[in-house]
Order: sequence, then structure tokens, then C-alpha cells
Amino acid sequence: MQKKFTIHEVVVCIFLFAGLFLCQSCSTNAEKKSDEKQKYVIPDSIMNTIVIDTVQKCQLVNAITLTGQVDFNQDHVAKIYPPISGNIQGINVVLGDLVKEGQVLGVIRSSEMAGFSNELVNAESNQRIAEKNLEKTKDMYKSGLASMTDSLNAEVALQQAQSELIRVNRVLKINGGNTQGDFMVKAPIGGFVVEKFVTNNMAIRSDNGGDLFTISDLKNVWIWANVYESNISAIHMGDNVDVTTLSYPGKIFKGKVDKILNVLDPTNKVMKVRVVLNNNDYLLKPQMFASVTVTNKENRQTLCVSQHALIFDHSQYYVLVYKSKSDVQITPVQVINTIGDRTYIQSGVGAGDQVIGSQAILIYSALNS
Repeated sequence: MQKKFTIHEVVVCIFLFAGLFLCQSCSTNAEKKSDEKQKYVIPDSIMNTIVIDTVQKCQLVNAITLTGQVDFNQDHVAKIYPPISGNIQGINVVLGDLVKEGQVLGVIRSSEMAGFSNELVNAESNQRIAEKNLEKTKDMYKSGLASMTDSLNAEVALQQAQSELIRVNRVLKINGGNTQGDFMVKAPIGGFVVEKFVTNNMAIRSDNGGDLFTISDLKNVWIWANVYESNISAIHMGDNVDVTTLSYPGKIFKGKVDKILNVLDPTNKVMKVRVVLNNNDYLLKPQMFASVTVTNKENRQTLCVSQHALIFDHSQYYVLVYKSKSDVQITPVQVINTIGDRTYIQSGVGAGDQVIGSQAILIYSALNS
């Protein structure tokens, strides 16, 4: 027998279904509002300051970092050796002093210099005597008291005396030209005293093979970098080089590979390459350690972006692909390397994509919150 519902029961059922429908509708609206709240939009205050970078095709650049050391430019170094023996006095320079060309560095008191002075006096006297003898012989020849041979002999004697005087003057000039028995040790070039092996009142000998001072013009210096066997094929003449030092961590010195020594050092099994750097402000000092980054271009292209667009998180690199301030996508990329302010990318983005190139970490954190 079929059960019949009363009007009251029907009305109650209608209200129950309406209530359930309203609850479901409110729940759906709440979820939609929750989703809208979670969607991140870049604020205008940040939007006005960020940089939008464009992914471009670039020629791939490789980089190798080598250890190196600052050295003198051996083409602009003067080693001062003693040409005579004696005692040195009057040294008034120390290591690191800047000296001018021709500046007196010390005085050697020497018996050899006194001997050169005596030779000069004798040569001058012999020349005057030879001149007088020639005049006298010519007068006697005119009077018939001397022969032509006597006159010619007197001229030859004068020429020999003059030649001897020239020789003595040259020897004296080579040895400083001082006639008081002193040899002035002078700087042959302007630069810095980088080596000093003498002290005041020290006895020196000209045959011991040692130099007194070394002067270097540090306006340009050499960097010798060590190349291991595995990297030799990647080093070429003319490759661009960035040099950094511990003393100036934020400063990059630009140069090029100037010379490659095509032999390995027998001790540490490395090949040496030379870089010549301008050093007009004298920041680089000999024996400084340096980090040398050698870069060279390959004959293939890849994608590149600013290194400031790169984010590293959870062992993965990301960039933020920008389409609008309400549409920013976190995109994983595969990085080849980073040279200077450019990062070279193998995959993950395409040429022409726009990425956020500043404050990327801030926006990345907001998108993940």
C-alpha cells in the first residue's frame, strides 16, 4: 500500500533541499574566494622597480679559472751591478721606494775610481806634451833642423796621445765620470726598488756576480697562471682574461693571454701562461696571488639571460617567466655556466621569453608562500 505524504511533510522536505543547496553554493563561493586570495599579483610598488629581461640567443662562452701570481714585467726591469769594487755608503732607499731615473742610490768609494782619475791626468799631460813636441818639430823642419820623418813621427805621437785621452774619458764616463774616487750608483730607469742586496759600509766586489738593486716599472705587470693538462686545449693566444685578487675582491682587472709556454713545469706538471696587465695605479704588487678566469667563445649559440634572473632552490635553477603582473610562472631551467653578468641556459625557456631580472628571489618567495 503506497504511503501518502502530508502537505506539512512536503513543505519540510522542500526547505531541507533548499538549505542543502544554499550550503553547497556558499561552500563553492568560499573555495572560489580562497583561490582568488591565493593568486599572487605583483604590487605596483615592486612592479615600478623590477627589471624585465628578455631571453636572447648568444654565442656560448666558456670559462676556466686558474691560479696565478703577480710578477714584474721582465722587459721593464733594471738590475744594477757594481762595475767596480769598494765600499758602498750613502744608501738612502729601502724596498718599495719610488725612485726617479738618474737618482743616486748609493756611493762606492773605490781605489779603482782613483786609478781612473790618475789615468785621466796622465793622458791629458801626454796630450799637451805631444802638442808641444809637434809644434817644435814643425818649426825645426821649417828651419831645416828636422826631417820630414821627425815631423810625421811627432804627428803620430799626438794622435796616439789624443786617442788615449779619448779612451780614458770613455772608461771614466762608463764608471760614472767622478774624478774624486767615488762611483755614484744611479737608477737607470724610474720605478720601484723591488730588490735590495746591500747595506751601508758593505764591501762589494765587481766579480761576485750579485746585483745591488733591482728597479721595476710597475706601470704594467705580468700574471703567470698555472694550466693543468686537462685544460690545455681550452687555452688560446688572445683569450680574454679577468683577474681578481684577495686584496681587491670587488675589482676585476681585464687582460688577454699574451704568451703560452709550451712546456710543463717538471715540478708541479702545469703549463704557464702569461697575462700582461696595466697597473697605472700600482694596485698590483709582485708576488700577489691572483685568480685568473680565462674566457673563450665557442662556434655555437645558446640562450642567455642576466645572472640576476636566476634562482637556485632545492638543487634546481629557476627563472620567473613574466607575462603580466598577475601571471608569473616559476620555470625550471638547465644552466650551462655563468660568465660575468650573463648566464647561459641549455633548456627550460625560449628565445624572446620575458623573465624577471631583479628582485627575483623576493617574488619567488611570495609565489611559494
